[in-house]
Amino acid sequence: MRHGKKFNHLGRQSAHRKSMLANMACSLIEHKRINTTTAKAKALKQFVEPLITKSKEDTTHNRRVVMSRLRQKEAVAELFRDVAAKVADRPGGYTRIIKLGNRLGDNADMAMIELVDYNELYNADKPAKKSTRRSRRGGKKSTTAVPPVETQASNEEE
Repeated sequence: MRHGKKFNHLGRQSAHRKSMLANMACSLIEHKRINTTTAKAKALKQFVEPLITKSKEDTTHNRRVVMSRLRQKEAVAELFRDVAAKVADRPGGYTRIIKLGNRLGDNADMAMIELVDYNELYNADKPAKKSTRRSRRGGKKSTTAVPPVETQASNEEE
């Protein structure tokens, strides 16, 4: 039976699972993207996103809460210094999981998990800040026609 099984235990005891997720989260914060199995990537997403949300407000309490989960001083410092500044205006969804196929050795389903704001390929074509507010009524159209502007090239031909 699976009564009350709210998350994937990943076939590990609780202490091993917590240590593994803490190490993977530190690697994700340090390298901005890591390759792992799909199940671990989904568990890591649930583990690290609340920590990134806490890092957006730099208080002593939030630093201590994050430090108790991550256990690496350098990773916590980078999270509050660099990552929090980059995701400050994002309301959530800080990570992206991209499936990569199966691993050669044991055919495990592999995925890449990355921090969304650090991928330049996906963010290059988007404008910096776009206003989403739009008016319901149409604006007034100007009734006067604007004459075409002549260029020097057309003047030289004459």
